[in-house]
Amino acid sequence: MTNSPDERGAELRDLFYETSQELLQALNDEALKLEKRPGDEEIVRSVRRTVHTLKGDSAACGLRELSELAHQFEDALSMEGAAAHAAVADIAFAAADLFSEMIAAYRKGHKLPSTKKLSKRIEELTSTPAAKKSRKKKSASLNKHAADWTEYEKLAMLQAQANGQDVLHVAVKIDPHCAMPIAGRQLIQNAVASMGPVLAVRPDAKSAAASKHVEFVLASVQTPQQIIAKCKIPTIAEEVTVDLLYQATSAGAQAVPDLTSDSKEPEAGKEPGISSAAPQSESQFAASTLENILRVEASRIDSVLNLVGELIIGKSMLQQALNDFAKRYPKDLLRGKFADAMAFQARVLNDLQRSVMKIRMVPVDQLFRRFPRMVRDVARQCGREVDLALSGQETDLDKGILDAIAEPLTHLVRNAVSHGIESPEERRKLGKSPHGTVRLNAYHQGNQVVVEVSDDGRGIDVQKIRSKAIELGLMTAEDAAQLTETETLNLIFRPGFSTAEQVTEVSGRGVGMDVVQSVLQRLKASVSLETRPGQGTTFRLKLPLTLAIIKALLFWVEQRLYAIPLNAVLEIARTVETEVHQVDNYEVLQLRNQVLPVLRLGRPAGEPGRSSKLFVLVITVGERKYGLIVDALEGEEELVIKALDDHTFSTDLVSGASILGDGRVVLILNLSAVVEHVAHLRPQEMGRAGSGLLLTHTDRTRLALTPPVGGQA
Repeated sequence: MTNSPDERGAELRDLFYETSQELLQALNDEALKLEKRPGDEEIVRSVRRTVHTLKGDSAACGLRELSELAHQFEDALSMEGAAAHAAVADIAFAAADLFSEMIAAYRKGHKLPSTKKLSKRIEELTSTPAAKKSRKKKSASLNKHAADWTEYEKLAMLQAQANGQDVLHVAVKIDPHCAMPIAGRQLIQNAVASMGPVLAVRPDAKSAAASKHVEFVLASVQTPQQIIAKCKIPTIAEEVTVDLLYQATSAGAQAVPDLTSDSKEPEAGKEPGISSAAPQSESQFAASTLENILRVEASRIDSVLNLVGELIIGKSMLQQALNDFAKRYPKDLLRGKFADAMAFQARVLNDLQRSVMKIRMVPVDQLFRRFPRMVRDVARQCGREVDLALSGQETDLDKGILDAIAEPLTHLVRNAVSHGIESPEERRKLGKSPHGTVRLNAYHQGNQVVVEVSDDGRGIDVQKIRSKAIELGLMTAEDAAQLTETETLNLIFRPGFSTAEQVTEVSGRGVGMDVVQSVLQRLKASVSLETRPGQGTTFRLKLPLTLAIIKALLFWVEQRLYAIPLNAVLEIARTVETEVHQVDNYEVLQLRNQVLPVLRLGRPAGEPGRSSKLFVLVITVGERKYGLIVDALEGEEELVIKALDDHTFSTDLVSGASILGDGRVVLILNLSAVVEHVAHLRPQEMGRAGSGLLLTHTDRTRLALTPPVGGQA
């Protein structure tokens, strides 16, 4: 059953909406290059090719307004002398923004934005004397590449090339004295068809221009000279020209012709009317590569990944059953066969998991490449001179995480430009280069990905943050004086906190840094910062490779089972209750001459003063270490994270749950939220009387999920 035209049109538009983002990003990248190298004709040609593709794709989807505006811009860029126009880069930026707004309006069914302002700016490109002269010249001569070929015709050209035929553009000017031009046109077409398959004909036979000239795309093994001799019919064909669009190839790379480029003058040593210029490298691609590319919705990959997670749970259940069988029948010969089958299944399942995870992995360059344009715009608004340095773009990250950190990373980069980098005058006074630098870097660290945003600006004034916190009523002067430098710097992540002296379009509203913290907590990630006065600031985001499957450490607290990511655990230590001390009503533990703040998930074991034994998990959250006191350890396990909706769970202290092989449910703690929760408690709430607060907050929801277990492993 075939889809209806409406369904096919909707699918075509959805594909265009997706691919157009890549075209708009390319347009921004080319405009940035042109701004640095104004007048570079090669870059202008690249801009024109991008706009041409956008024009053709939007026209195929029936987006008339967008197609017409892109066509106007393409024509203006084609004019001689347009490349030298000082405003080309700015117009390209404005075009990219307006194209983006129009596509968003088409997608949501909203009213289209006005195009008059941009159209007027585009007309400026055609108002130069050189452009006017070029326009007159083009109207008087035959434009060999004026035709817009359809996608079907382009595919036919590629197929002909793959079959070993040259693809040529044949243009014939009909003699104005021909008594029967329509019949003459048919004779010319018959002559061309005798040389090989005709893939396209322009203009239409019913149009007014049909009696003046005709153009063909011909697939042939004949030489241009033979084609010209065949088509040069006396009293009918006044002029015949043949252009080689691209040469035949039997295998390997196949080139897409640049059908938008202007025809060039015949080279020296070549016969008039024959052109064999090779296609430009920017327009080349491997057709075989395109055939191997498949666009798949992320939701479909998520569905496969979810099924892999279910298989992992099934593997745990089988392993549990095998362990029970081994205990009951320790000498049975089937034990070995079961074990071999389980080992084989585990290897295949691990390979399947890695393969699916790789499908979801994308290079962070997909996110990084958005920022050069943004940095340029923000720097202009703030009167800064800023260069953006990118590194580690090839680092892979889960697509879901990459999309989630786009907003936090945007806030950090904007703040680096507006808050971090000084004005050119101030930098000169400090002996710095007037051009500041913002760096984006990404790299793997264990089973995490670290993304850094750094600048060489003024740094963060710790004392100014303390003063602002007191002014906003977040704490008293006495409490502020007791804060360490790290604790003081972390105040910038509080909602509404801002040190900007005045509110601008870029900064000063106190919105942004708290968004960074909250989003990263949801991702089970962390953010830390380092600053040096007068030298700059670095924000460091530590992100998990995936949100679906993690290695976890399981432990018991008050006969209930919990888990935390294994990569957050530095070591496991043993201590006794009497080694836990109180300092200013906070519990701390001395471990190898290092004082660790203690996070207690349950009530103190036994009576006060008794030397009951404790397990202490030394964990890292951000750049700080904490001691997490638990009752007993269960072991390591690979867990499939199941998200919990707000109706099931009402706290952010738990990031998800998982099911073990024996059917038990284990809650996965969100360590960043746990630490943040403890940090906001008043000192008197952190004494022994309130040490079980964390569990008290979750009792009403977790009881239904994790019933108390009589014995501990």
